[in-house]
Amino acid sequence: MDLPQTLVRTKRLELRRADSSDLVFFHKILSDPRAMRYWDRPPHTDIEQSWAFLNGLINGPAETSDEYVLVRDGLVIGKAGVWQRPEVGYILHPDHWGQGLATEALRPVLARAFVKWSDIPHITAELDPRNIASARVLEKLGFRHLRTEEKNFLYGNTEWCDTAYYQLERPAPVSHSSVAPL
Repeated sequence: MDLPQTLVRTKRLELRRADSSDLVFFHKILSDPRAMRYWDRPPHTDIEQSWAFLNGLINGPAETSDEYVLVRDGLVIGKAGVWQRPEVGYILHPDHWGQGLATEALRPVLARAFVKWSDIPHITAELDPRNIASARVLEKLGFRHLRTEEKNFLYGNTEWCDTAYYQLERPAPVSHSSVAPL
């Protein structure tokens, strides 16, 4: 089996396309109640649910998605990418929270998205506003909080949750006339 190629390297991460060999790693993430607490559904209870998720990463349509597996020291620790143009999404295994890895992964993801889709004026993100750490990630990246809607999302058919909406504007092009000569 061919191993997936690394597409982007950051200081601590490799970002690459998903592959079927990632299933066990993603099931470990997606079945963890801590990781899934503020996700769009409860933890996965069987590996088939995780396969459906991974299959979406592998076969996502290139015209509307651009997703990457996050690898740290040879271990799959999560994913980040535009999952449904223009909305970005990300998830990390809780063992890797609080280390700046989501921010590190999202910087090149966002830059690539603005290049890939030159027609989009902004990138969006949604989150449960109780997920303060994720809100901080978005704010560090320059996202602006637009609004919060109350009790508009039913989590696991048991709990009505709020949704916070964020937006990152396309960076202004660099004017060559304002760049000092070398």
